[in-house]
Amino acid sequence: MTMIRDRLEAGVKRGGRMRKIGLIVLAAGLCLGPLAALAATQIYDARTKKWVDYDKRKARQYFARNKQVPEAFRRQVVPFRTAEPPGTIIIDGNQHFLYLVQPGGQAIRYGIGVGREGFGWAGIVRVGRTAEWPTWTPPPEMVARDPNAAKWAAGMPGGPDNPLGARALYLFEGENDTIYRIHGTVEPWTIGLDVSSGCIRMNNDDIIDLHSRVKIGAKVIVLMQGAALYKGV
Repeated sequence: MTMIRDRLEAGVKRGGRMRKIGLIVLAAGLCLGPLAALAATQIYDARTKKWVDYDKRKARQYFARNKQVPEAFRRQVVPFRTAEPPGTIIIDGNQHFLYLVQPGGQAIRYGIGVGREGFGWAGIVRVGRTAEWPTWTPPPEMVARDPNAAKWAAGMPGGPDNPLGARALYLFEGENDTIYRIHGTVEPWTIGLDVSSGCIRMNNDDIIDLHSRVKIGAKVIVLMQGAALYKGV
């Protein structure tokens, strides 16, 4: 455990945005597995019966052929063992899954897109508020580095072209807005990839479903990318 703790602390120092890892383990009733180096997303190819890398190019090709994401990233009910009560959201960014804990040892699992390299984070937060067809206001850091975001510095009205998609859950730490959201996307092929600036993105149909089930104040546990849920979860 000492070695694991040391590696966690080293990871926290390197990550900057990675925080409260110890609290995550205790509160979630989960354990962290070996901190293997981040691997590319993989999906199971039923035709070849092999796991294959899943990158941006393959994701676009798959979505173009099938008009949906691979089966693993589609909404489904799965067995899920945790000490957290129903209604809790647990995000496994390494596997690109968001779990909504349900009674009876189950969870609804959704596919997600998460922060690209350098934009991952972890922590325990809560749903502070929600919105339908939310306004998108890029943070100053994004405005400074992205000319496309700069023109919407004062806010982009909600709608089908809005990067936040159909719904947004605003994540708060205490009473403070973290600036991170769980939201829909106009780029559904990016589900299963490390693509965002730290927000958690979902297919619009999935965020509408999640929004309808989640209450204000719901606990959200974001696991560190590179960590793994305890075997059996």
